[in-house]
Amino acid sequence: MKTRRFFSLFFAALLAFTLFTVPASAYEGVPDPEILAKAVLLVDQKTGAVVYAKNEHQELYPASLTKVMTALLVLEAVDAGRLSLDQTITASTTALDGLDSDGSTAGIQVGEEMSVRNLLYCLLVHSANEAANILAEKVSGSVGAFVADMNAKAEELGCKNTHFMNPHGLHDSQHYASAWDLYLITTAALKYPSFMEFCDTASVTIPATNLSDERLLRNTNYLISGRSRDYLNTDAHGIKTGSHSQAGHCLISTIQRASLSFISVIMGTDRIQREDGIWWTYSFGETNRLYDWAFDNFTYQTVLEETDVAGEAEVSLSKTDRVTMRPAEEVEILLPRSLDLSELEQIITLDSDPVEAPIAEGDKLGTLSIQLDGEEYATVDLLAFTDVEASQLLVFLRDLKEFFSKTSVKIGCGAVLALAVLFTLWKLVFSKRRYRYGRSVSSGRNGYRGGRKRR
Repeated sequence: MKTRRFFSLFFAALLAFTLFTVPASAYEGVPDPEILAKAVLLVDQKTGAVVYAKNEHQELYPASLTKVMTALLVLEAVDAGRLSLDQTITASTTALDGLDSDGSTAGIQVGEEMSVRNLLYCLLVHSANEAANILAEKVSGSVGAFVADMNAKAEELGCKNTHFMNPHGLHDSQHYASAWDLYLITTAALKYPSFMEFCDTASVTIPATNLSDERLLRNTNYLISGRSRDYLNTDAHGIKTGSHSQAGHCLISTIQRASLSFISVIMGTDRIQREDGIWWTYSFGETNRLYDWAFDNFTYQTVLEETDVAGEAEVSLSKTDRVTMRPAEEVEILLPRSLDLSELEQIITLDSDPVEAPIAEGDKLGTLSIQLDGEEYATVDLLAFTDVEASQLLVFLRDLKEFFSKTSVKIGCGAVLALAVLFTLWKLVFSKRRYRYGRSVSSGRNGYRGGRKRR
């Protein structure tokens, strides 16, 4: 068994900075690849930047792309200790009931015993519908309960345009998903290294069971299986195919070439017979064409080094007026090869303005946004380049000002002032009364110096 492993890098942030949507069509000189599909999504795996998108939120039939969610719930159960990959499961009658006879199958029979690991190979390599139901019953007790868990997980992951009706993807008018939601589900599954181990297996031999000889299963993904040289891509890895008459042909895939890595979701493509009589499946061909377009037109470009001066901030409470700032990390962005970096704008947002001393080297002072024509491509924290000491006098005056600016202190000071005014007025009034009345009485009693009139 030949297995290739490809470990995904995760996106919502890269170290201290986060990258956002990069609409390829917004760049001059970058042609639109005009992918022939109902919905297309191409995301840079390193940064999470959307490189190309078309109808990515449209509700479409996902067919067997559904099985990515099924595998995710199984691997979560394994991770939680509720299952083990080597645990044996017996296929029940209910698990095999209601499946289309012409649907994808590994030929598992009622009463057949198979390990969780081998059922996942059947599910993800050969896209066996019965394997989905068998695993669903084991994880949640019934297929219906498992479907409820699928929808709950989709909501948890932030899927806005997805609703599942079964764990395998056979057609149901109420069973739909968007390319963006399938991307969210896939990135969650990629957290488990064994997921890509299953998906990236070109072929696998399932050992003999109690009811079957050994089975050789070949991957339905022609980009990796080698079943057709027209599509084989040695840089591609995984992930899942899906098709039925209402859904068309769909594919989730990843690719890594040199320092670039992408994940793509393509939904609703055709399959036609060419003039040479060969059938052409657009989900494979258009995925390869999308990858070639991305590698031809995009590259990582370093727009900020960690040691770069990224601006200054005004400082208060210090004899030093300003402090220099630097990026918290190197900022590398996936950009068109033709883009002149001087066209990028750097927008600084300070946490406070001015920044109060003391400041220690490495303190976060704000953020820097990298933009072009109003579109944000990256943000990075801004750190102080050096220490800035505070002035004790300025800090004292600041504290004094803040103390007297408090409402309670203002009320207290007002009350004291009012009492002082009242006391002063009282003293003035009392003193005048003593002068007017008390002094004259005193003069009549003690100040008369006349003698008695002699007779």
